[in-house]
Amino acid sequence: MATASAPVKTNIIGLTKADYRGLESTLCNGCGHDSISARIIDACYDLGIRPEGLLKFSGIGCSSKSPAYFLSRSFAFNALHGRMPSVATGALVANHRLLSVGVSGDGDTGSIGIGQFKHLLRRNLRMVYIVENNGVYGLTKGQFSATADVGQELKYAGRNELLPIDLCLEAIASGCGFVARSFAGDPKQVTTLLKAALSHRGTALLDIISPCVTFNNKDDSTKSYAWGKAHDERINDFTYIPPQEEITVDYAPGESREVVLHDDSKIVLKKLDEKAHDPTDRMAAIRLLEEARDRQLFITGLIYVDTSRPNLAEHERLGDTPLTRLPEAKIRPPKETLLKIMGDMF
Repeated sequence: MATASAPVKTNIIGLTKADYRGLESTLCNGCGHDSISARIIDACYDLGIRPEGLLKFSGIGCSSKSPAYFLSRSFAFNALHGRMPSVATGALVANHRLLSVGVSGDGDTGSIGIGQFKHLLRRNLRMVYIVENNGVYGLTKGQFSATADVGQELKYAGRNELLPIDLCLEAIASGCGFVARSFAGDPKQVTTLLKAALSHRGTALLDIISPCVTFNNKDDSTKSYAWGKAHDERINDFTYIPPQEEITVDYAPGESREVVLHDDSKIVLKKLDEKAHDPTDRMAAIRLLEEARDRQLFITGLIYVDTSRPNLAEHERLGDTPLTRLPEAKIRPPKETLLKIMGDMF
């Protein structure tokens, strides 16, 4: 007798996990980037995000291949090296109602794209900006990137003598309102951070250490699996609570802090000890990153959050209706107006 098959599990909008997957990865086996792609799938499925309502952006590098491996039903833009922020800005000004995920690398963001990265942050474009950080240019065979540590040694590149760029510190200095760091080998933390970042109404930076198993996975590398697992120091523990869920927090007095995001969802932060970091304190976040750099600490968690800044669409007063949905009469000046403007120039 035939047995009935188990029903396919669906999320709150009736989609299965398969509806959020992409192509089969062509990255090296064990690459941290594939783990991050899997976490994006998990977060979007759990939140019930409609794939067609989310845009994917990328630049150039191993990291920028990642969008092919998640949310195949979403539209995607693969930009020039370091130019992803410009493409994302144009697309999201045209339709600011869409969610967006940008996937970049430490080279694409920290080197050729550092200028565009900084201006994206100051404009506060609504997007989740993920840096898949491995300290090397993996696509071009393992040269040092701008986040490589002083003294780091690579098989073909020798020894790095230059100071690294701390992308989290750069983000806070540029006014980013959601700054976090995590490790590709910690799926639970990455998923929770992604859920909170997707609900933030400005730019949310996730600097995720993502080991390159081919060029930078020696045990003494701060971008390796072994080093990351041995030195991961959490600055907070937290739970993300979507707005549609009942809020049930059971912590003793003094053990938790609730941060309300723009859409009324919440992050409940749990203190790990009496010296726990307060992510709403900007100067504390800067001091934490400076101390971590001086002592070579690998801190993970939510470093800084500020929900008070208006995002680019709000600043530009784009209204509720996206520009792409407005009729031509509202976005194209009539011929008479254009002729008057031209006449005033003479």
